[in-house]
Amino acid sequence: MDFDITSAWRPKTKPQSHRFSAKIVLIGHFDIIDFLDFASDRAARLDLELVVEAFSTERFELVVSGQPGLVDAFEMACSLGPSNCLVLEVLR
Repeated sequence: MDFDITSAWRPKTKPQSHRFSAKIVLIGHFDIIDFLDFASDRAARLDLELVVEAFSTERFELVVSGQPGLVDAFEMACSLGPSNCLVLEVLR
């Protein structure tokens, strides 16, 4: 009896990582340069794509894309922010 290995064996495949995007609006008091540096550093550490849509000393509007759990971790990190920035509200 011939055995067809292609029908019995399948290579292990890496599960497709689901990309997720979220718009995060942070309201508070910001040092713009420090917060931009902080957010871009955290996004890079979490392997997320970050787009800054708008910013001022009172508001940041960010769009973050990546794995859902890491997007949540980014939101948490930004809500704590650098020491010289105070986040009062997070909208998603």
